[in-house]
Amino acid sequence: MQKTYHLTTFGCQMNEHDSERMKGMLEAIGYAESGQRDEADVILFNTCSIRESADSRFIAHLGEAKRLKSERPERIVGVGGCWAQSVKQEVFERFPFVDVAFGPGQVHKLGEFLLSDSLTAQGYFEFEGFTGHLPAHRGRAFQGWVQISVGCNCACSYCIVPSTRGREVSRPPGELVAEVEAMAGEGVREVTLLGQNVNSYGRDLSAGPPGAGGRGGARPQRTGFAELLRLIDGIDGVDRIRYTSPHPKDMREDVILAHAELASVCEHIHLPLQSGSSRVLKAMRRTYDRRRYLERVALIREHVPDVALTTDIIVGFPGETEEDFSETMEVVDEVGYDGAFTFIFSPRRGTEAGAISEGLVSHPVKVERMERLLELVQRHARERAQRFVGRTLEVLVEGPSRTDPERLRGRSRHNKVVNFSGLAGPGELTEVDVSAATSQTLSGEERLLARAQR
Repeated sequence: MQKTYHLTTFGCQMNEHDSERMKGMLEAIGYAESGQRDEADVILFNTCSIRESADSRFIAHLGEAKRLKSERPERIVGVGGCWAQSVKQEVFERFPFVDVAFGPGQVHKLGEFLLSDSLTAQGYFEFEGFTGHLPAHRGRAFQGWVQISVGCNCACSYCIVPSTRGREVSRPPGELVAEVEAMAGEGVREVTLLGQNVNSYGRDLSAGPPGAGGRGGARPQRTGFAELLRLIDGIDGVDRIRYTSPHPKDMREDVILAHAELASVCEHIHLPLQSGSSRVLKAMRRTYDRRRYLERVALIREHVPDVALTTDIIVGFPGETEEDFSETMEVVDEVGYDGAFTFIFSPRRGTEAGAISEGLVSHPVKVERMERLLELVQRHARERAQRFVGRTLEVLVEGPSRTDPERLRGRSRHNKVVNFSGLAGPGELTEVDVSAATSQTLSGEERLLARAQR
């Protein structure tokens, strides 16, 4: 009888990518996916440690896994991802029913563990390899994640990523082009490039030996992120390229121009702000200030006027005063984001900010500031969304609408969710006449359907 697995994913897009590779690897060694955790032979969790809420949700799920294992002791329980990496062998001390634990750089070890003769508890926490080398089980056949790098060389004082994913390592451009070509051959129309800091891609790669660059023996240029975008734009079958996440310090004009000049690079840029206060940004070790951030925004809007700009903002970083928060509100008001991911600061183990004991912002103050921020973000998002009403947008159909199964759901090139009446199928690109907008979604009717009804 075929063995089965059930995998639960927490956290970011990189974790979603890693989970797709984990599934592909498991199916390559003979496992089948189970829709129910209590029916699976192997229960897996791909964990996140960026925010405290992700830790809490995961541990609640782990309690159910403990109960299921007590009912069937031969069942395997595995914990992977950033949380596992951050606590390492402590996983087995706190949760002795866990059989295998592994960090983001050791996903391939899960397969080796399951194929081994002796399934004694094992932990794998070295930084080695890319999950991008493993086979993928994609959630949607027409959309694919591409891991272009792993790790991060930044030293943001609140962030645990460098300790859970290691130093930044880029994959060779030829390898990435070959992977995307293969994906396009399988029907993938939209690729999302992933890295902790995508626009520093390639800086760790060799530019080649002296004299390899042609005339005059010039050293060839390294392939940077803008050049990688151009290479992937040239692949037949790729209609859309997205990426996440860039760092404002590395958002250079060549990358911005790629949005303006390359047909497949979408009109959406996620540019994390974190704080509008230069003083707080310095304490966060973000290596840019308010002025430099706003200069990047101005350059983006100069070259890509219709761009959808989204961001990340942390509320209540240690030492944040009301004046600091007001400066964040001023930047949000000036930029007018199309959307934002907003977070109340929570200390992470092993980080500089997590050890701060003075100037802490009380929870009620954090909550009150968050409420004000959300109101402002949503007001601008509503206003920005109105520019699409009356326009016809290209939409990649993803499936039925989540709120009305009689309608369809997809995304525009601006990464706006569009709910619409239409006949197109998942994976098709279609034109939608937009008739209404909220801060989160657009709605309308497929142009071909509208014509047929006239």
